[in-house]
Amino acid sequence: MTHLLTAPRPDDSAALGPLQLRVWLQTYSDRAAGIDEAWIRRQRGSAATAQGVARWREFIEAAARRPDLMFCRVAREGTEIVGFVCGRRDGVVTLGPMYLLDEAQGHGLGGRMMEAFLTWAGDAAVHLWVTEFNTRAVRFYERHGFRTTGERELWRGRLPNVRMTRAAATSHEDRGRTVGDTESSGT
Repeated sequence: MTHLLTAPRPDDSAALGPLQLRVWLQTYSDRAAGIDEAWIRRQRGSAATAQGVARWREFIEAAARRPDLMFCRVAREGTEIVGFVCGRRDGVVTLGPMYLLDEAQGHGLGGRMMEAFLTWAGDAAVHLWVTEFNTRAVRFYERHGFRTTGERELWRGRLPNVRMTRAAATSHEDRGRTVGDTESSGT
């Protein structure tokens, strides 16, 4: 399968909120923590509404105007968006959100998304929050040089998150090669 990683178009905003909600439903259900479909829809359902689409459009347009401060790439399989990665530079570089549908994982696409983001981040340290019980994501970030800091938060009283940081690179070569709009064939 071929995946294309590109800067999003303003019209892609209609797909990003629903995709974000879909990934949350795939990833974050945890009955022991009181996180079920109803709770997720209450917390993240607005991403799939007209207001959520408008917020995504604003972000996409702002990232296009200020690519030095805001980053966003979408991963496409044919005409369908199957993931996205975003970030900001506001004194510190923050990664997030980064989401990839379950069915698009395991083909190297997440690694390409991370590589594109880290190329944009340059030599700066990068910070992110990840849900503690999302061990697949924690391991993914660790493979890309992130380490937990010990800082924790309980998002909206239920979702246990941990802070991870990737130290500043000592040379630009530490961040990998430049990634633009590229294609890959997954296996």
